[in-house]
Amino acid sequence: MDQDDLFGNNDDTAPKPKAKAKEKRPDESVAPSPAQRVETLRKELERHNRLYYTDARPEISDREYDLLMAELAALEAKHPELATADSPTRRVNEAAPAAEAVAPGKQVVHTVPMLSLANSYDPGELREFDARVKRLLGGPAEVEYVVELKIDGLAVSLMYIDGRLAYGATRGDGRRGEVITHNLARVSDVMTELPQSMKRTGHRLELRGEVFMEIAEFERINARIEAAGEQPFANPRNLAAGTLKQVEKPVTDPDDERRLRMFHYALGETDFDLPPTQGGFLDWLDQHGFSVNPQRCLCPDIEAVIAYSEEWETRRHELPYGTDGLVVKINDRNLWSLLGATGKSPRSMIAYKFSAEQAETRLVDIRCSVGRTGAVTPVAQLEPVFLSGSTIERASLHNFDEVERLDVRVGDRVIIEKAGEVIPKVIRVVDSVRTGSEQEWVPPGVCPECESPLVRLEEEVVVRCDNLSCPAQVRESLLHYASRHAMDIKGLGDKLVEKLLEKGAVMDIADLYSLTPEHLENVERMAEKSAANVVGEIDESRDRPLHHLLFALGIRHVGEGVARLLAGSFETLNDLMAARPEALAAVDGVGDVMAESIVKFFETPRNAQLISRLQEAGVMGPNPLWSAGKTADGPLAGMTLVLTGTLPNLKREEAAAKILSAGGKVSGSVSKKTDFVVAGEEAGSKLDKATKLGVKVITEAELLEMLGAH
Repeated sequence: MDQDDLFGNNDDTAPKPKAKAKEKRPDESVAPSPAQRVETLRKELERHNRLYYTDARPEISDREYDLLMAELAALEAKHPELATADSPTRRVNEAAPAAEAVAPGKQVVHTVPMLSLANSYDPGELREFDARVKRLLGGPAEVEYVVELKIDGLAVSLMYIDGRLAYGATRGDGRRGEVITHNLARVSDVMTELPQSMKRTGHRLELRGEVFMEIAEFERINARIEAAGEQPFANPRNLAAGTLKQVEKPVTDPDDERRLRMFHYALGETDFDLPPTQGGFLDWLDQHGFSVNPQRCLCPDIEAVIAYSEEWETRRHELPYGTDGLVVKINDRNLWSLLGATGKSPRSMIAYKFSAEQAETRLVDIRCSVGRTGAVTPVAQLEPVFLSGSTIERASLHNFDEVERLDVRVGDRVIIEKAGEVIPKVIRVVDSVRTGSEQEWVPPGVCPECESPLVRLEEEVVVRCDNLSCPAQVRESLLHYASRHAMDIKGLGDKLVEKLLEKGAVMDIADLYSLTPEHLENVERMAEKSAANVVGEIDESRDRPLHHLLFALGIRHVGEGVARLLAGSFETLNDLMAARPEALAAVDGVGDVMAESIVKFFETPRNAQLISRLQEAGVMGPNPLWSAGKTADGPLAGMTLVLTGTLPNLKREEAAAKILSAGGKVSGSVSKKTDFVVAGEEAGSKLDKATKLGVKVITEAELLEMLGAH
């Protein structure tokens, strides 16, 4: 479907665009000056960027494009006076325009709030929205809408002042966002300077849009991450978010560049004279070279909107990027101010979310997997079925009780569902087509990996294998111990761990510190340098801080946050091991259940022996959180703070360390005793609770100011 069709312009009498005349070549006997050639190359590269990224109609190969870019880079290096901040070479290889009005990491106020949208999930709710709009407007016969794809990315704001990008910022809480100009300037679709034709029309222009990563790029980056033995990202949105927030560093290998895209779709603060309709505004952006999603439609009424939404329910998987719905906006932007907004959503637009996709297939078997903590999970083995863009062969059944509740049997026809990034799950059995040949599944009484008896505690639905030597538990424990947020041992991935276990080179995490390069060369046939690198990374892990070690041990209920709380309350691992339940429960954010779990872990003889062997190997768990946390006269002395969401610059553990060093306490939950909640991007229920209890919410920048860091 071409763009005229998308906007409902099917008039066959409309004048057709004239064929583009073949360009006359200049007299080749007169070589262009360096300045002329640079200008020609920049225009040509910008045109090819637009053809490739926006129009999906590339005219040249990647190799030809790279040669043009290399020629421009060489000319700019030879003639530095010709280099400009908005050159295509800077867009790729440098991180920011030459001058910034606002420094990175600072907060900016969105003068026009970046509100979230109300959601709808079926045609009936879209009709209710339409009826509500008509009622508020006094009853027009029909309302015209523009429908755009809802991209699964991150909303950002770009502020241009006097023609140059002054800053780029995240949505934040909708009222204030964090400045991330350097990273946004790396996005090929982001202009750092407005076209000359626009500079005469106003002084301030704030554009908004969605930054995202295409699926192919996500898969490429994840493959590199996995090859390095690190934990891959769950979905393109998470990887895009991490890329936007990563600290600026030079990219020496082009393959390490994380290529992001952006579609512009909204307006913030401006003194520009702009078209009065949303469709006209998007066309205006498109005409001035901004990247705008071509998949949009002008609909004369709500029924046309519903028809368009039904079309995209099935077409969405044709796209090279993720989309989770549509955004329906009243086309006449003058009506937006008349309708106003509720507390958090504009009344002039609504999001339509695509339904979770389902598929029917046959369940051919139920097998059990054993996790790191010994939890035994039944997994449905399925006849392959295509769902949500991928072929599904397995689906979760969660636990033995769920199998009984569903009354699912081997041979049944079942309905599976996959919503968002959630793994596929069986939601019901199609019992009307049973033939009587289906077989009831009998839960195992022994572990499928080691044949030890399975146990189930009265208060739990999970069945567990209690054998700590179970191969499956050992394998998962080793992988968890080496993971990025635990001991961060790069190179110790699935395949190497499997080989080490298969050859008997390791039996538990303490055995890792006895490995030599020769072990790895013999076990995995690794190159000498690679084997030495892995052993070197294992050796470096001896000095990981105590909170990393506590998380790496895999104590039930002890995640990264609780590990930090414990490290801030106990000076050494031995102190923690000697603590009684009441002392542990007294730590803000721990509680009775968690305290009992910690005590039980350390009282288990095998675990005590394991920790003793780790300490003999030099894994002592230095504790900067404790030594920092004893400052009684710091600026946060006596205060309790809670961290929530993703902070723009500090990692969670870095922020916690700074709070502790200033004499404060870091809690894992919000209560009336909490003094401040430090909220970042995508803050969740803790922020809601803080608002409800009247606890003051601050940003990272405000925290650093309290600490005297500014």
